Amino acid sequence: MPENRNILFIVIDQLRADCLTGALGEHVDLPNLRRFMKEAVTFKKHYSVTSPCGPSRASLLTGQYAMNHRSVRNGTPLRHDTPNLATELRKSGYLPMLFGYTDTSVDPRVYPAEDPALKCLEYVMPGFHEMLEMRFEKSYPWLSHLAAQGYQFETRNDLYTPTSPVGRVPKLNDPALYKAQDSDTAFLTDAFLANSATRQQGNWFTHLTYIRPHPPLVAPAPYNTLYQPAELPLPKRLQTRALEEQVHPFFGPMLRHTTPEKFVHGFPDLDQSDETVQTLRAIYLGLATEVDHHIGRVISDLKSKGQYDDTLIIITADHGEMLGDRHAWGKMTVYEAAYNTPLIIKMPENDARAGQEVVAPTESIDITPTILDWIGREVPSSMDGRSLLPLLKGSLPSDWRSATFSELDFGDPVNPTLWQTMLGTTLRESCLGILRDGRFTLVEFAADLPPLLFDHQANGEEENVAMQEEYASDLARMSRQMLRFRMQHTDQTLSSAAITLDGVKWHRAH
Repeated sequence: MPENRNILFIVIDQLRADCLTGALGEHVDLPNLRRFMKEAVTFKKHYSVTSPCGPSRASLLTGQYAMNHRSVRNGTPLRHDTPNLATELRKSGYLPMLFGYTDTSVDPRVYPAEDPALKCLEYVMPGFHEMLEMRFEKSYPWLSHLAAQGYQFETRNDLYTPTSPVGRVPKLNDPALYKAQDSDTAFLTDAFLANSATRQQGNWFTHLTYIRPHPPLVAPAPYNTLYQPAELPLPKRLQTRALEEQVHPFFGPMLRHTTPEKFVHGFPDLDQSDETVQTLRAIYLGLATEVDHHIGRVISDLKSKGQYDDTLIIITADHGEMLGDRHAWGKMTVYEAAYNTPLIIKMPENDARAGQEVVAPTESIDITPTILDWIGREVPSSMDGRSLLPLLKGSLPSDWRSATFSELDFGDPVNPTLWQTMLGTTLRESCLGILRDGRFTLVEFAADLPPLLFDHQANGEEENVAMQEEYASDLARMSRQMLRFRMQHTDQTLSSAAITLDGVKWHRAH
């Protein structure tokens, strides 16, 4: 392997793509990410292949569609023998350093029944070396740091509850208990910078994962009031929640599943007025700006140590966020805002492509194969994604995908979800697939529910045209395309191999 193959892989939790490359970006200050975009290649049509956090990171790090790795919910185990980015990097001599979390639920077949790993939704994916435990459930080092700084709190939830700086009843956008220099984002960045000595010799890989702007939506000053709610655009939505629910049976449970009061602590009776919505949107954007500030610190550190030009730097998000669009919050939905994520890649010796944009469709499962390809490691047959190196260099393979595919599982094996109870779906039926081509988005359900079809050359996601006669042929074509897609992408871990008299032989698709 060539020298100076350093890799920094940054994942921001729940950041929408349009904060950087869409209309919302006009209202949020992200100077460091935008400066980085001018030195890197930006992928405009990049999508997470699944949601929420655990499944999306399972796909991101294994290079597999959720239909293959099957860790389809937060808390659903990931098979212990699934090849992932870290296990493959170790084969090339890397120590895969993790600052943050992978949101992995471990395989119970290889742990004793009382092992603490089986009581944690956010354990570490096999192969990673946890440099700093920064899991959302635990965060013991951060809590210890706050206690050492003299902050008074009884429970972890206290840290995510707005606190009045003048001792009054807290307002929704009052600051967090802690100062900005002690936030979870700052603490994580400080730990990364403090361990710079580990990145001075040999090839290194670091996975740096920021929790923010994931809710609860509370920000330290000045980020809590950095943006004025009244100056932000209103969400894209139909006039009322009732109209949204009428679009499809799926949306009634969806709108009840994640509501504004679930996005912030201390306000159980929060209304859904425009004032509330805009205030929460302003806090979210403030948290995004805070993350941007600390990514700027990381980039400055690499430059000061002479490693910036020798490092493959990838910045993306695990999934998106509805942020009040369609009267919805979170990411348990079918709309583009929940899946379209930023992807910015700076590759060494690729200065000629600095500032360029790629509009070909790409998926989160492409990132791990890209990293492995860049270090000269063969991509395992189990991985569904494809290397982005040709696109980074300005070339589009003739057989590149023309559509992107995402999945969502909305059931629960222990406590039935609102979808299961309101729609009467079984666990196996509680899932959907989303196929997007250059014009249409098709949503198909495993349950006996009607499809959704959006025409982006007409009214887009504002109108479901699936049942309109003039779209019958388009619906049939997209349905066949989704069927073929699933058939072509079933698990290839061993089916691409053959045992022969001369030993095992492998077929390599890409």
